[in-house]
Amino acid sequence: MCGRYAASRSPEDLVGLFDVSKWEPAETLAPDWNVAPTKDVFAVLDRPVKGSGDPDPVRQLRVLRWGLVPSWAKSPELGAKMINARAETVHEKAAFRRAFTSRRCLLPADGYFEWVTGKEELDLEQRGRRKRPRKQPYFVTPVDGSVMALAGLYEFWKDVTRAPDDPRAWWVTCTVITTEAETAPLPGGGEGGPRSLADIHPRMPVALPADRWDAWLDPARDDEGELRELLGGLPTGRLRAYPVSTEVSNVRNNAPELVEELDAPEVGTLF
Repeated sequence: MCGRYAASRSPEDLVGLFDVSKWEPAETLAPDWNVAPTKDVFAVLDRPVKGSGDPDPVRQLRVLRWGLVPSWAKSPELGAKMINARAETVHEKAAFRRAFTSRRCLLPADGYFEWVTGKEELDLEQRGRRKRPRKQPYFVTPVDGSVMALAGLYEFWKDVTRAPDDPRAWWVTCTVITTEAETAPLPGGGEGGPRSLADIHPRMPVALPADRWDAWLDPARDDEGELRELLGGLPTGRLRAYPVSTEVSNVRNNAPELVEELDAPEVGTLF
């Protein structure tokens, strides 16, 4: 899954990295080292500019809320449960299938966090000796320090309790697509650490390589089979994983130190 990630790139950097043509400086976000569901996040998408009269899509950098609210939802509270969409079934699920064929985006990230329960604590949990075992967070990030472009979907939801001209009447929300975690060896993995991303968690976000960005964002592409191919067969060896401070487990903590690599995990033996 993807339940937390870091996003510290400035909007100016993202405009250049993703060849963005339209960004409103008023829509800006501070670096966030602990992005959690329901927070506002940057998203890159191709869409006609509202009110321009030009039907051609334009590459935009927008601020969306993480947690997709389907257009048919009765309440935006549903978004808290829709932070991830599975690549294997995204084309089938009622909450995602329409967005999958017409409203796709990229969510820029430095990397994502995942938690591992230590062997000793996991044994205690399974024996009923401890209900809430401590977990060790790991940060998964590109080996070369490049931006991680998470495949996502976005959706519009209208709050009918507000006036039509109220700018707060429309919610624009998003979700991160996940897939089975890689079993290929991690660069520098092993020796008491995770040998692969699958050792850390069975799921991972889909991080699209740059040569797939344009195809994924193109709203004219609506063939389910072709779109699903973009989510599969991803190159391996691009990511590394290392232990970070358990301070990241508290969503109130937000600082660059949260992604600093530790010499050793803080929580016992893990692998």
